[in-house]
Amino acid sequence: MNWKDYPQNIKVRLITSFFNRAVSSAVMPFMALFFAQEMSKVWAGLFLVFTVIISFFINLIGGYISDRFPRKSVLVTTASLSAVMFLLMTISLFPINNVIWLFATAYVAFVMTSSLGRPAMHAIIIDSTTPENRKAVYAIEYWLVNLSMAIGAALGGLLYVNHQIELFILLTITSVTLPIAYHIWLIDEHTTRLEKQHQNVVIDLIQNYKVAFQDRPFVKVVVGSMFIFAAEFSLNSYIGVRLAETFKSVTIGDFELGGVRMLSILNIENMLLVVFFTFFITKFTNRFSKQKMLLIGLIIYGIGYVTITSANSWYMLVIFGFIATIGELIYSPIRNAEEANMMPADKRGSYSAFSNLSFSGADLIARSTIIIGAFLIPTMMSVYIGILLMIGIFLIYSGLFLKSSMPIKNIKAIWRQQ
Repeated sequence: MNWKDYPQNIKVRLITSFFNRAVSSAVMPFMALFFAQEMSKVWAGLFLVFTVIISFFINLIGGYISDRFPRKSVLVTTASLSAVMFLLMTISLFPINNVIWLFATAYVAFVMTSSLGRPAMHAIIIDSTTPENRKAVYAIEYWLVNLSMAIGAALGGLLYVNHQIELFILLTITSVTLPIAYHIWLIDEHTTRLEKQHQNVVIDLIQNYKVAFQDRPFVKVVVGSMFIFAAEFSLNSYIGVRLAETFKSVTIGDFELGGVRMLSILNIENMLLVVFFTFFITKFTNRFSKQKMLLIGLIIYGIGYVTITSANSWYMLVIFGFIATIGELIYSPIRNAEEANMMPADKRGSYSAFSNLSFSGADLIARSTIIIGAFLIPTMMSVYIGILLMIGIFLIYSGLFLKSSMPIKNIKAIWRQQ
């Protein structure tokens, strides 16, 4: 699929999100450090947990709104408000003001506005693609996400300490261009609006998500994805802590490779492999059935992360980091496209918001691995991650490909024939 063949909405989404993510990735990973320095570690921890919880619930409201109202209007409004919040954060950083409460308030408001708009953008992507080209679109989005994050990480590493205000000014300028780009180029193709079923908005919202929750195959995919993502998210939680504490430093010439640097190498390896191999892997997997490739990808990914969880030699970590990423490159575009295919046209925003439970849940599981890891030895943690991954693989595969594909009567008839 050539660039000129992509729908206009997809081009707008890919270009705007690339620049926005590149700049925000230079700042957002440092938020914990920023609040810890300005206030305290405990305050920073509690504050950031609060924002994760707020984000999840606002995301659910955003999904409902994006199905009830024009998605383009929702996006333009939320993106404009996010730009205002970045402007307030930037103003609060200037030495004359340096008002931490203003920064914290604007940050919470930004989390809320971006969470409100996210389901609308996800729904627009699904509206603008077909089951035939969806995998290709998700593959290029996946590639651009990792490329922009790599650029952002490099920008942040170089500029955050000494040029913090300049970074936030750049982020504000970038965020101001987003609603303008959405207003000019985005086409709202969403014609089937969700009808209001109840006078009480809260009851209507709950009933709306009740439908998604009762969609058992979709729930299986969401919960299964949560367990799968938890393994990857644990890289920067349990695995990172374990490497910092137990990894035996290796000296290569004048370069000392300690646990923290080893973690950085694993993250860089993941990003580079995604940037250089995404399209090659996607082209290769297109030759085979998606069921087989999804299963192979998930198993390879699982083997990689189960080993990384307890491995303590640099070459084992690098080799199995490579294996885990290859598995991710095989399964990820297929899982994303197939999950999108399951969403009803009039509830794509709500379903997208509900699917975000995969990331929120995985984040919480990954954080809990630090606590569990304090009581279990690394090899037992590998077993624990392995069990989570097996449950995840079973749920995703059965949710996507074993969902009521044949009426019970037909299954009984086939059974009798045998």
